[in-house]
This record gives sequence, structure tokens and C-alpha cells, in this order.
Amino acid sequence: MSEYRLLTNRLIKKIAVVFFLLVVIMGVSYIFTTIHLTNKHFEARSQRLNAQLANHLIEEKFKGNSPFLADGSINKPLFGDLMHDMMAVNRGIEVYLLSTDGEVLYSVVLSHDNPSDPVRYVNLQPIREFIDSNGGTYILGDDPLQAGEKKIFSAARFEHQGTEGYIYIVLAGQEIDRVSSTLFSNYFMKLSIGASIITMTFVLFLGLISFWFLTKNLRSIIYTVKRFREGDLNIRIAEAEKTDLSILAVNFNEMADTIEKNMDKIRSVDVLRRELIANVSHDLRTPLSIINGYIETLQIKKADLTEDEKDQYLSIIKASSEKLTRLVSQLFEYSKLEAKQVEPLNEPFAMTDLAMDLVSKYQVLGEEKNVKIELESDDQVPLVFADIGLVERALQNLLDNALKFTPEGGRILLNIAANNDQVKVGISDTGPGINKHDQSVIFDRYRQSKKNSTEEGIGLGLAIVQKIMELHNTTIQVISSPNEGSTFIFHLPKYQVSGV
Repeated sequence: MSEYRLLTNRLIKKIAVVFFLLVVIMGVSYIFTTIHLTNKHFEARSQRLNAQLANHLIEEKFKGNSPFLADGSINKPLFGDLMHDMMAVNRGIEVYLLSTDGEVLYSVVLSHDNPSDPVRYVNLQPIREFIDSNGGTYILGDDPLQAGEKKIFSAARFEHQGTEGYIYIVLAGQEIDRVSSTLFSNYFMKLSIGASIITMTFVLFLGLISFWFLTKNLRSIIYTVKRFREGDLNIRIAEAEKTDLSILAVNFNEMADTIEKNMDKIRSVDVLRRELIANVSHDLRTPLSIINGYIETLQIKKADLTEDEKDQYLSIIKASSEKLTRLVSQLFEYSKLEAKQVEPLNEPFAMTDLAMDLVSKYQVLGEEKNVKIELESDDQVPLVFADIGLVERALQNLLDNALKFTPEGGRILLNIAANNDQVKVGISDTGPGINKHDQSVIFDRYRQSKKNSTEEGIGLGLAIVQKIMELHNTTIQVISSPNEGSTFIFHLPKYQVSGV
């Protein structure tokens, strides 16, 4: 539980820190944006209010006075009085006299006596746009005191006594910049500190509560995964499709179902394997005991036994040895099939020809037991596409099984028939049949022989047949009733010729 809490707390802290930083960045961006837009609004308002200031100046000051003296020089006393009057009203205003090409001819704020001071020019394009719009457009012009800076202004063109030029008034001069900078620094500092404190308090309080609820589904998934890891295989994420992390939740539930099914299958296979080993060990022990017993009898009573008795004992030893060899061979074959160490080598072949060869071989064995073995086949059975060796092995096991349980005078029938895109193979006998309970297990496990019973153990023959069918992606089924014989049926795919 401590690991779970550590993981969730760490995740919540990380998300909270990231969210807090994003809020702070957004807050700072908002402050800068607000101040910038407010400043622009103030400038636009100031320019609109003072748009006709230059025209008023020309109308009032140039009515009886000329900006130039008789010798063509600048009327400095006029501009001195003009600047004095302006600054008495607004210390941030700067007045400039411009020529028709934009050269700054005179201003009280400029040092015109310094020969090293470069000639200043003002771009006339913004001035013309301002005059054309009659001051109705927010536009910035050059600041003669600061190269590259743009300021709000008022401008007007004048013509007086044969002279022309522009009156250019900067509405936010250096004094305004100095005062604004000081106020801005103090205001921004207070605003930043206040906003930061409020933001941090609000985000930490609201963020932790929000993330607690937002990560509820994630914490539930983590808890479920931990319980599953600790062995609670039945636990699942409730209403997985409705959670915020539905893809993760649904995939976990499906994965858990798959793991549980595989574990059930493993447990089932393990139970069957232990049962197989126990039953095989029992059947291996029986012929071994017989062999050891008769060999000891031959050794102890060798001088007292007749030749017929010796031959009889040797025949019993040989039969038990053959049974033991057959059991070991079946066990080895089944283990290879179960471990999927056998790969089918599919090829086209005639199922009828294979059946005829097997029937001819088993007819000799059937005659010894007085059992008829016959073959029935359709006239035109198509080729099948399968591993001929494995199919032959499956048919041998089924015929061995049928011959083992069919009594004297009985009949075994091997039937081959075409069935759509498949070939149907059936082996029927007239034996004692199989009850319903045994039909569900004869292909899955080793059946132990019953003592004091005429029924013999089936061994691994049918289990091997089922594995062979699985390799061919098909199944085998049994149709049987007690005292009515049994029929085993399987299908093989028909060989498809390319281009047909």
C-alpha cells in the first residue's frame, strides 16, 4: 500500500507542479499583455485627444509671428515661449520644426550648437498619413531624441510668408518615458507579487483537489493492478468502458481474462499430465512385473520346467515386452506432438489409395480374430492436402482401436466420401460402444485399464489422433452408444489446384 500511495502522490505532485507552472506562465503573460494593451489604449486615446494640437499651435502662435526671422534664421524666442507654454500644461510634450523633407530645423530639447551632433531627420510618411486621416488614425512616428524609437504625435503643415514646413509635436517625450518607467516598475512589482501569491494559493488549493478527483480512475486502475499482481485473479476494473482511461482499463480487463484463462488451462494441463504420468506408470509397471516374474520363474525352476512351459513363459515375456515397447513409443510420440515439435509436411495425395493399403494390411490381422475389415469409397474422391505420414498414423491408431474392441464375427468399415471442399473419413466398428461420460475424455487423457473387466485400456492412441488433427486445423468426433458400436469421423481439406 505504501508503494501505491508513493506512486499516486508522486504523480499528483508532478501534475500539480506542471499545472502551477503553466498557470504562473499564463499569469505573467496576461500581465504583460494587459499592460501592453493598456499602454497602447492610453497612447491611442492621448493621440486622438491631442490630434489637432499642432493645428491649434499654428493658428494661435503663427498668426502674428513667423517661425523664421527676416534673415531666414529660426525665431528661437517664439519657440522658447511656445515650449514654455506647452510644458506648463504637459511636461511630456516636445515641439519640433521640420522642413518639407523631414529635417529637424529646430527644437528647444535639441542641442543645435554642437557641431558633432548629426542632422536629424523624421520620416514624413507617418506624418502625411496622420494629416490625411485628420488625426483619426492611431499611428506612431519617429522620436528625434532616440533613434529607432516610435512615439505618438500630432502634426500639421504650415505655410507662412513664403516659407513651408511641418510642426511635429511628440506627445510622450522623454519626461513621460521616465515617469512611466518608474510607475511601471512599481506597479508591475506590486501586481506580480500580489498575483503570484494569489495564484499560488489558489492553484495549490484548487489544483490538489482537482487532481485528486481527476486521478480517481487512475488510482483505481493502479489499485486493481496491484491486487491482481498479489494473486486476486478475479478482480477487474468496474465499468471499464465508462472510465476516463477506458482504453487502458478495457485492455487490462482483457489481459487479465486472457491470463486467467491461460492459468486455468495450465492448471488443467498440469492435472492431466500428472494423471497421465500416474496411469502410464501403472501400465508400464504391469508388463514390467510380468516380465520380471516370469524371468525369475525361469531362473528358479529352469530344471523342473518342460519345454512347452518354457516356450509358454517366453511367449508371455515377449508379449509383455511388445506391449511395453508400444506404450513407450506412444508416450514418446505424444510428448513430441504435445510440445509441437512435429511440423506437418502437407502435400496432395489420394485418400482412397492410402485407405486401400491400410485395409489390405489390417485384413490379415482381422482374419486372425475373425473380424471383417472393409472399405467403402465414393467413385470420385478428390485429392486431400495433408501430411500423408501423420494421416496414416492416425488411421492406424483408429484401426488398432477398432480391432481391439470389436469381438469375433464383428465388422470394421473404413468410409471415404467427398464433402463439399473436404474429404470425410469415418471408421466404424461393431464393438461394445462408448458411454456418454467416456466420450468426453477419451481424446484428452490416458484411460487406465480396469481390473476384472473385459474392457482394455485405450492408451495414448486416441490422444495422438487428436493431436494430429489439431496440426491439420481440424477435429475428430465420436458417435457411439453402448452395445451399438462406435464411429470416429474427421475431415481433411481438399487439394485446391492453383488457378482453378
